Amino acid sequence: MINLPVYDKTGAKVDEFAIDLDAIAPKFSQQLVHDAVVMYQNNLRQGSAKSKTRSEVSGSRKKMYRQKGTGNARAGHKRSGVRRGGGHIFAKTPKNWTYRMPRKALQIATNMAMVAKINGERVKVIDALALEAPKTKTVATALGKLELSRTVLVVVDQYDKNAYLSVRNIPKAKILPVTDLNAWEIMRPYQILVTKSALEKFVESRKK
Repeated sequence: MINLPVYDKTGAKVDEFAIDLDAIAPKFSQQLVHDAVVMYQNNLRQGSAKSKTRSEVSGSRKKMYRQKGTGNARAGHKRSGVRRGGGHIFAKTPKNWTYRMPRKALQIATNMAMVAKINGERVKVIDALALEAPKTKTVATALGKLELSRTVLVVVDQYDKNAYLSVRNIPKAKILPVTDLNAWEIMRPYQILVTKSALEKFVESRKK
């Protein structure tokens, strides 16, 4: 059980959040987290690379010249891959890179990733991030007060339009509801800023 300090928007400590990391992830498997991250990265690939084979390029299929007696190397039609304008010999074809790991394994990987971030002192808790209107300057100032100057993921308990519109214009910052967290989103940024209510929701969901 450890106590994480809870800050307000000015960077002042206002509370503490007790969290039992062993209850979330009693051990850390680098291989499992790596496999989960690679899966999410693979699923982002479009797989739309395509080049034409000799049967798909335009051009006559007639033999260019007779087989013997010309002094040239024997040749077929002009679509050959060894000629300019011909098809690729080992042409690229569209490929589906997506695959899926077991749901339980992905949940455990998410837990391990979050615990690793907390142990590495890369997670800061803020009491609230409620905004009456979209205001990028307000959020940017809060990130500065909390010394979050590198890539940062802002985690809120639920989708908030004002918070989303405020964060999206900040370079190297991203905002997500806690329900969208996974190992890739957690490990990707250098630091994480999570609201107290979002962290409570995360811890509660890990008990199920």
